[in-house]
Amino acid sequence: MLGLYTVILNHKLKLMTLTASSIGRKVAMALSGIFLVLFLTQHFSINLLSVFSESLFNEVSHFMGNNPLVQFVLQPVLIFGVLFHFIMGFILEFQNAKSRTVKYSNYKGSANASWMSRNMIYSGIVILSFLGLHFYDFWVPEMKYKYVEVLPLNPDRYFEELVHKFESPVRVGLYVLSFVFLSLHLLHGFSSSFQSVGVNNKYSKSIKTFTKAFSIIVPLGFVFIALFHHLNAF
Repeated sequence: MLGLYTVILNHKLKLMTLTASSIGRKVAMALSGIFLVLFLTQHFSINLLSVFSESLFNEVSHFMGNNPLVQFVLQPVLIFGVLFHFIMGFILEFQNAKSRTVKYSNYKGSANASWMSRNMIYSGIVILSFLGLHFYDFWVPEMKYKYVEVLPLNPDRYFEELVHKFESPVRVGLYVLSFVFLSLHLLHGFSSSFQSVGVNNKYSKSIKTFTKAFSIIVPLGFVFIALFHHLNAF
């Protein structure tokens, strides 16, 4: 028990040391961003199954929703990663704004930086709002189903619940808008994450191409899934 406490304390101290400087905060934010991209890929892969196979989607969703490792280890880590990434983003934005003691006399917008890089905080706020809606739509009902109402296991309920959420054109519209902002956020943030952690070698061009393709294809994939179920619900 003492050994476990020592390990946790050491990791906490390392995290505090890493986030103590501006560069350390950028690295920490980049690492948390890459972690969230991995989750996004996994989430997209599962949701895409709902387009091709109702039974397979139900099977995978049931496994993810009832696996103790996923529920009690990976899920808390994910929630912490989301909160850490956005809190760190707000801290860095506040520090950057505070450090600008001299304003540009003639700011030329994208001549100095892209729209995405100049508005990461706003796209982040939209994404955070979407995550709140997403948790309300799926995570909260799941917790209520399993731990409040304690209903019997039903491995065939997930597809129906997903489709039901996409019946509302307003909700679908909010989802589509959120994924547009996610794409804009990723177009700058994903490639920048690798630069922040020091990846600057012969593979940099390939990494930039991959991150750009990912930032467009995956959000569009989520939009397609939402529209597919909305149009097929009637």
